[in-house]
This record gives sequence, structure tokens and C-alpha cells, in this order.
Amino acid sequence: MREFLEDAIRHQDAGQGRDQKDLIRELPKRFYKSAEIAEQDGVFSVLLDGRVTKTPTGKLVGVRHPEIAERMRDEWEAQSERIDPDMMPHVKLINSAVEAGDETRAALLDEVVKYAGNDLLLYRADSPRELVEKQEQIWDDVLVRIARHFSVSFQPTVGILHKAQSRDMLDKLRSAIEPLHHIPATAMVSVTGLTGSGLLAVALRECLVDADAAWTAAHVDEDYQISLWGEDYEAAARRRQRRLEFDAAVNVIKHLG
Repeated sequence: MREFLEDAIRHQDAGQGRDQKDLIRELPKRFYKSAEIAEQDGVFSVLLDGRVTKTPTGKLVGVRHPEIAERMRDEWEAQSERIDPDMMPHVKLINSAVEAGDETRAALLDEVVKYAGNDLLLYRADSPRELVEKQEQIWDDVLVRIARHFSVSFQPTVGILHKAQSRDMLDKLRSAIEPLHHIPATAMVSVTGLTGSGLLAVALRECLVDADAAWTAAHVDEDYQISLWGEDYEAAARRRQRRLEFDAAVNVIKHLG
């Protein structure tokens, strides 16, 4: 199952060593003059010089919401002499989903629920006091929202030893995301991987938290360390890149989920 998660979020390593990588990996030249949107039977596609974009194996790329198509078009348009895939998060996510196909849908949703059963928000620090309080303040708020929405309960624990969550809770989360087709399912897995939390992915999909709140919750521990030691340049670059990927996935969930 891990390969689906890795395929959906493999692009998030940009930042660390980016300059060194680009010396080895020469970015492809821009090969088109114009990027436009076409619609047929409710499917919106990006046309490059009049031709529909395709995945590496030749699958036509299209989505059923004009705003997602517009984001993809804008990313193609924004490329200069070289095409930088890291600056095309919507294109990369949609291409990955289309390439994998609908047959991966169930496995992707199962991966989200699997994460939720062993979730970031459920494993707490025992010290220092400031971190414990910050986790309680931010993470408990999300858990209470989810618990009330689904009529479920959670069993947070201190430390890293596994603590099983109720089957009823996991089944309710799985039922809630069951209607998703494979493109928003891919976006759900991307959010899960980028945040380390299936619960945050579900909360976003159910509109229980907004993107900024979810991003803050995902970085409570990291932000605490930054408050103590300051921010590392490369780590900050990686985080900015992940936020681009995260926002793209949230957009896909919002409009296609």
C-alpha cells in the first residue's frame, strides 16, 4: 500500500539539495507557446498549442471542475524557458492520479484510514510543558470537532507505543470518504503524507478545519523546535515546497471531492 502514498507525495523532497539536484537533472525546455482550457462533456482539459496534455504513458488528462483546470493551465503558463515540475503542484497531482487510474481508489482510501488509526494527533509528548500544552490546545480542538461530527471517540496516548483505536471510529471515517473517486482520493493521500495525519485529511474534506488550521496542527512539534533553535534555511525551503503541494491537494479535495 505504501507505493500509492509514495507515488502521490514523492515530489515533496524538493528543497533540500535542490541546487545540487538541478545541476544533475536538467529541466526540460518549454516546448509550447500557449496553454488554454477546453471542455467536452463536462470534462475540462488543458491544451498546449491545441493538444490535450497527457500522462507519461499517454493517458489524456482532464478534470470535472473548471477551477482545477484553470490552476493547471496557470501552472503551464507560468513556466519560462524551462519547465520546473516542482512549481506545478496541481499538474503533478492530477497527472499522478490519472496515471494510476481508478483501480487504485480503494487502496488509497484505505491508506488514509490506516494513518488515522495510528495518527499524529493521537501520540502526545510528556514534556516539555510548553509542547504538551500546545499539542493539547491545537490537536484536541481538531479531535473534538471530528468526534462530534462522526459521533466517535479517540484514545490519545503519551509516547510512541501503539494504542489501537476503535473499529467503529475507523469504519465511520472510511464510510465518509467512500464516495470519493480516484483523483480526490489521491489528493487525500497527499494531504495525509504531507501532514502525517489521516484525521487532518478527513477533517479538511468534511470542512471541519480550514487549510491553515490543518497546516498549523501538522507542524506543532516542528514549530516548537523552531521557537527554541530557530529555522534552518533548507528546512524552511522544504516546508514552503510542501505547502505548495498541500494547497494543491486541498484545492482538489475541495472542488472534486
